[in-house]
Amino acid sequence: MITIIRTNAENIDFIQLIGELDKDIEIRDGDEHHFYAQFNKTDSIKYAVIAYDGYKAVGSGAFKLYKGDIAEIKRMFVNPENRGKNIGSKILGELESWAKELLFSSCILETGRRYPEAIALYKKNGYTITNNYGQYQGIDDSVCFSKPILK
Repeated sequence: MITIIRTNAENIDFIQLIGELDKDIEIRDGDEHHFYAQFNKTDSIKYAVIAYDGYKAVGSGAFKLYKGDIAEIKRMFVNPENRGKNIGSKILGELESWAKELLFSSCILETGRRYPEAIALYKKNGYTITNNYGQYQGIDDSVCFSKPILK
């Protein structure tokens, strides 16, 4: 059974999962890794969640203030051996619920064209592709999404 806990970026399980995510990203992004890495620091993240299968941390995600009442989803990851079990959707749903409780009106996020499973996850969960925002403007590999969460 998968359980989701709320925490912050200082949680040791979150840090370990982000280490696994960063290794995967470095391989997939190749030469562009250093460009994206500068936007993936966790020092400004106060809101993180971890998915557990029993006592084992198998996935994580986070969000931070982008601007105004917009939350930016960051650092989504599920261990490869646990993919395809709807864990990513559960993590995303918990992040959206938490952001909604904090009165954010919408969520935005960025992923890359080299991450078709992430693109599918976000589309499946009601995110729509939008113009690239902020630091991702003009970056061909970036795919940005948004979703209203307050009704």
